Amino acid sequence: MKADFDYLWTDKKRTIFGLPISFTRYFLTESKFITRTGFFTVVEDEFDLYRVTDKKLVMPLSQRIFGCGTVIINVRDVDTPVKEVKSIKAPRELMKMIDGQVEKLRDRYNIRGRDMINGHCENEHETGPDGDDGNA
Repeated sequence: MKADFDYLWTDKKRTIFGLPISFTRYFLTESKFITRTGFFTVVEDEFDLYRVTDKKLVMPLSQRIFGCGTVIINVRDVDTPVKEVKSIKAPRELMKMIDGQVEKLRDRYNIRGRDMINGHCENEHETGPDGDDGNA
């Protein structure tokens, strides 16, 4: 499958012994975080990075032994208010990359965390930062 985006980072959910034997894949682009799950029926979930409000790193012993961890991301998003990026390699690196992209996007759109109310940005009015109104 050809990439629709230029990915800054990608990884698979890891299972036993830290092996990427899973049908869950994570992608980080310049502006979005995408989760793709499934084999026969593929489901993609995404959120805009500028909507990230908080992150947490969880590293249970069973993951830490294999250099893995779980990143929990809180997002001002209707269908994905909490995203768990489960059992990935180098989770601290992902957190740093997300921080960098969130700051870039917030600077680009002149948005700060305090500007985000009820999942919508005051500066957005009726269109998003990409200029679309969300209607297809």
